[in-house]
Amino acid sequence: MPTTVPAYGKEAAGRLASMADVTASDGALRRFLHGLPGVDAVGLQARAATLGTRSIKTTAKAYAIDLAISMIDLTTLEGADTPGKVRALCAKGINPDPSDRGTPKVAAICVYPDMVATAKEALTGSGISVASVATAFPAGRAALPVKLADTRDAVAAGADEIDMVIDRGAFLSGRYMSVFEEIKQVKEACRREDGSYAHLKVIFETGELQTYDNVRRVSWLAMLAGADFIKTSTGKVAVNATPPVTLLMLEAVRDFHATTGVQVGVKPAGGIRTTKDAMKYLVMVNETLGEEWLTADWFRFGASSLLNDLLMQRQKLSTGRYSGPDYVTVD
Repeated sequence: MPTTVPAYGKEAAGRLASMADVTASDGALRRFLHGLPGVDAVGLQARAATLGTRSIKTTAKAYAIDLAISMIDLTTLEGADTPGKVRALCAKGINPDPSDRGTPKVAAICVYPDMVATAKEALTGSGISVASVATAFPAGRAALPVKLADTRDAVAAGADEIDMVIDRGAFLSGRYMSVFEEIKQVKEACRREDGSYAHLKVIFETGELQTYDNVRRVSWLAMLAGADFIKTSTGKVAVNATPPVTLLMLEAVRDFHATTGVQVGVKPAGGIRTTKDAMKYLVMVNETLGEEWLTADWFRFGASSLLNDLLMQRQKLSTGRYSGPDYVTVD
């Protein structure tokens, strides 16, 4: 399959094309990825911990809570999902707090491919995107034609965004070109009939990648292959998003942008449950990438329970008291 360059600006596309020699062969890609600077684990963890101590107060906190709500990919990915559950989740995404119509909408509703049409219909006119996991989520253990068909089906059903999982076995075995080509082909499978593309988020499952150096390498690999977003986790393993890993991915995005001019988004997912957690991640984004990335176009939270805590904290700021346990719906 021929290489497809996403619709970047001319300068960015040219600068990215100038790196074509990096991906010209398996050997070249290996040399590049292993030539990236090694990660100072102690320094990375210390930096993440320091940023986590920053406090956000009063008016700034109210703004940050609304911003975090607007960045959520509200998710249901269970075997027991039903059309009714998906419609209810869509209704919550559109109007998270029925008692306060000023509450922002979420960024997207994330579902399995067979629920995309249901979500698309329920979200009509809302401006909320439909995201769909694909490529044999969460394990990614399927033949490539199956993964591509999974992606095409989701896009045909109306998915605006595709969350794919990489073949971690291939990556950990050092078969970098195999992973690169798979991402490229999934990207092409995101192409719609009108020539536009659904946005592609590439999930690394960082809890299985063993080292920080591997996280840096896979971040660059995915971005070179055309990822629109890089995402930490599926939320289906013991270790999901962590501040150090997310900071490392943010730094990779920063360096990739400086090198190519191409802007890529970041999505930490799994284990982010409290407003305090969300604030730490927003501080990391601001300090590492700047305000340009502080929008739902370039940063997302993959979460379900996080929204409930944000809504309760928002109510606390508004009324001065915490709401009872029945204030928010239990998803």
